[in-house]
Amino acid sequence: MSESSSYRESYQRDGYLIVPDLFTREAAAEIKAEMVRLLDDVREEAIAEGRDPERAVHGGVYVGLSIRNEVARRVAENPRVIAILAEIFAPNIEFLSDKIVFKGRGTDYGSPWHQDWRYWYGSNKISLWLALDDATPANGCMKLLPGSHTAPVEHTGEAAPGETFGIRLKPGEVDESKAVVAEVSAGGGVFFLDLTLHASYPNSTGEDRWAWIGTYRDAKAGVEDYDWAKARKIVHGEGL
Repeated sequence: MSESSSYRESYQRDGYLIVPDLFTREAAAEIKAEMVRLLDDVREEAIAEGRDPERAVHGGVYVGLSIRNEVARRVAENPRVIAILAEIFAPNIEFLSDKIVFKGRGTDYGSPWHQDWRYWYGSNKISLWLALDDATPANGCMKLLPGSHTAPVEHTGEAAPGETFGIRLKPGEVDESKAVVAEVSAGGGVFFLDLTLHASYPNSTGEDRWAWIGTYRDAKAGVEDYDWAKARKIVHGEGL
């Protein structure tokens, strides 16, 4: 069985695909260094405008890297990334947006179980979670529920004051014994459909953990106009 057919079979069965060596460790370090520099610029701009610099990267998230950064655009359009997307997801791929997510030394909470489709109201998108540091259960790696991508699930959980992810499942609604832990080294990637249930562990290590997340969609599956997709671009095949 070829690598591509193995990827496709795994993705179709589970709703996600883990690729441990998507980028090299050296490439991941270079991407992280550029993202750190970019967020320093974002904070400096906020200070110059009289805004709280930490609010600019609220919750350890900054959205829209590719709008302003060439390195982020190269990651989003990396030939191996696009080839895998075209193989497992759809022949016509549109890049929508990206973000950096970092769990700092004090990030002692994880993300709750959820499906991404509830956040953008559509089920034709796939995300790539790229580890820029070694990702482990101790520092907040992902966990996913195999086979949960076949249908939407109602999200009726509630976030506590100060928590993010207002759309979530209630505690106990997912059988944790069936979850797969996506522990990957720096440069490893996790592709997952927007219907795939996923969550992440808290960071209890006292060290930072960074990840780049890019979102793509089937360019011929619908005509949703997402105002947050400022860097949208056809990266494989044809558009609408």
